[in-house]
Amino acid sequence: MEIPVYILDAFTNLPFKGNPAAICPLMHELRDDLYQRIAAEMNLSETAFITRVNPSENFTTGSRFRLRWFTPTTEINLCGHATLASAAVLFKHKKNVNPKLVFETRSGDLAVTQQGEGLCLLCVCVLIFVSALACVIKAAVGNHPIQDVYLCAQTKKLLVRLSDSCDRSVLTSLKVDPVALQRSETSGRVKGLIITMKGSPEIQPGYDFYSRYFAPWNGVPEDPVTGSAHTVLGSYWSNKLGKNKMLAYQCSSRGGELQLEVRPDGRINIFGESVTVLQGTITL
Repeated sequence: MEIPVYILDAFTNLPFKGNPAAICPLMHELRDDLYQRIAAEMNLSETAFITRVNPSENFTTGSRFRLRWFTPTTEINLCGHATLASAAVLFKHKKNVNPKLVFETRSGDLAVTQQGEGLCLLCVCVLIFVSALACVIKAAVGNHPIQDVYLCAQTKKLLVRLSDSCDRSVLTSLKVDPVALQRSETSGRVKGLIITMKGSPEIQPGYDFYSRYFAPWNGVPEDPVTGSAHTVLGSYWSNKLGKNKMLAYQCSSRGGELQLEVRPDGRINIFGESVTVLQGTITL
């Protein structure tokens, strides 16, 4: 069996920046254990598998597809950068003729349009203020002052906002131990940790906020640039800043820039580019 595979760096226009994802367009479904084994072999934060909804269509003519995401250890419910990369494979490599693609996923339908390389995610998270996760916070930020702690129960992402008194270097220099982080929370209530801080929009390029994202519970010690985390961040910072259009930067070692627009219906448009760095075949 031969399976096509593409590796794209998402949320960047430069190779080896942004967040890499492996994308496999499949003519037929695979066994679940095979999806997981391929994702483990790729060993990226996410590997995405695209399959057709309508067998009479192909990757060039179809406008609706199924999409699943796997980390090296588990299947997950939502991944923004691998969704953007999946659409890029269909538009750029499969020459899909449609202006909009819809992916059926475990988080519902996600639409991607070619206009501006935009990714539209439905923000389903309701943020709840929490104070009973001190062990997670301590493992992540130590004694640095924090300003807010919120939990998105649907995505199980915990948002920790550093105090506005902190310099950006506090965020970028954090040494988060993924083993200690995972041991600090074993109830299953948290599956991802977002650490964020207010940006400096008056200084070019004018980022409204910064962030880093850690998900050792899903086999991802630190994710370089995370679309799904920005559905949480977009909702939070839109409320705090009173803005519906924001420019964000994820401060991983690779780094990535995201443009966000919070729509009146609560959906968040995430705009980003992608670069193909590898195209090949998996032989089984």
